[in-house]
Amino acid sequence: MPDIFDASKDKVYKDKVRDFVKKRLSPLEAVDHYSEVMRREESSRNPFDSYAPKPLMVYSFDSQLDDECVLLLLRKHPITQVGKVLISIALLIMPMFFSYVDFYGALAWNFQTAIKLFWYLITAGYALESFLTWFYNVYIVTDERIIDIDFLSLIYRNFSAAKLDKIEDITAVNSGVIQSLFDFGTVQIQTAAERTEFEFEDVPYPTKVTQFLNEMLVEEEREKLEGRVK
Repeated sequence: MPDIFDASKDKVYKDKVRDFVKKRLSPLEAVDHYSEVMRREESSRNPFDSYAPKPLMVYSFDSQLDDECVLLLLRKHPITQVGKVLISIALLIMPMFFSYVDFYGALAWNFQTAIKLFWYLITAGYALESFLTWFYNVYIVTDERIIDIDFLSLIYRNFSAAKLDKIEDITAVNSGVIQSLFDFGTVQIQTAAERTEFEFEDVPYPTKVTQFLNEMLVEEEREKLEGRVK
């Protein structure tokens, strides 16, 4: 009687089926077949997400390869921006306080208007700069690389990348009451690339991000063994 319940044969069959399916799927679809983390995640549709798995929005960046696909996009957790939001609100209402204490009493009305407009312009500039810094400082995991984009100003950005096969060690650091309560922290990545250390600072779900990166490394090694490396 044939051994139709051989577990090893069943595993080989499943692996062949998985590889057959992956060849016909995009990287964004194929990631569900080798990543338990991504399998449990819904695709992100919100361009302002700080944790955006399998983003459906079209993200592109400098030096992106033609067939390179963004699998995970990260920003700092929104709770880290509360201080800047409070400062912006304080700057916004401060002219009202000055009016209440008659700070402008000795000035002509046109000078008062000019001062207020200048103050609100500074406030708007601070708020806009804070938002752009948060929005464009991103950490990206593609099917080929990890990428750190530092937005320093409107005319200058710092771009660093390392291929997945250069990653040597991944550590999730989550410390303090606030980080534990809101589940965010830093993912430290040691590499053998030109830049030896990457830090995904204050990102949501650092443990989950670490697990996903480890799954990516396993899949990268599997591709090497099977000769499927791009």
